[in-house]
Amino acid sequence: MDARTALLGRLFDHAPMFPPASMPLADAVAEDERAQASPDAWLLGRFVVPEGTEVDGRELAIVAGGRERQGDVTYVEGVSKIRCGGAVIPSAEELAGFVRRCRAQGIVFKATAGLHHAYPTAAGEHGFLNLLAAAVFGEEEAALRAPHGAFELDADSFRWGERRAGADELSDVRRTLLHSIGSCSFFEPVGELHELGIL
Repeated sequence: MDARTALLGRLFDHAPMFPPASMPLADAVAEDERAQASPDAWLLGRFVVPEGTEVDGRELAIVAGGRERQGDVTYVEGVSKIRCGGAVIPSAEELAGFVRRCRAQGIVFKATAGLHHAYPTAAGEHGFLNLLAAAVFGEEEAALRAPHGAFELDADSFRWGERRAGADELSDVRRTLLHSIGSCSFFEPVGELHELGIL
């Protein structure tokens, strides 16, 4: 398996109905259909909707309060789901502690909000590549603070300095620790992966 597919496959749950995009249903569905039709559709996970919303022919993630149901699995904020942005951005220490706790307790988690960028921003937002590195390599605080350009990802492996993880390890991390990332935009994070030469 290609390491990029192992790490990034179905990574982004698409949530255009939620802030800051806040699209009405018809526009959100049209945007999701555009994502499904793109060459990068293999990165697209479920379509995230508020409870009571029906969308035919699409795998849904259904949000009600602090819970998100994906099929038979429910992610609970603070337990198996963490908000990385919005009104409050967790510190690197807080986010690292959450990842460590999930790893230690065997909890598969989802991250959402504020993860549109591959690397940390000047505004204090976390980078989704940093979060993936924290899940894959450990050393969570250092991974979350790693600067732009710290990581490499190609068909062979995901790399951070001397650390390296191949497709099998990456697939295992996605299966047992970091399930997906919710984003109101699909094209913004995917666009950054193209700019970095990863896609």
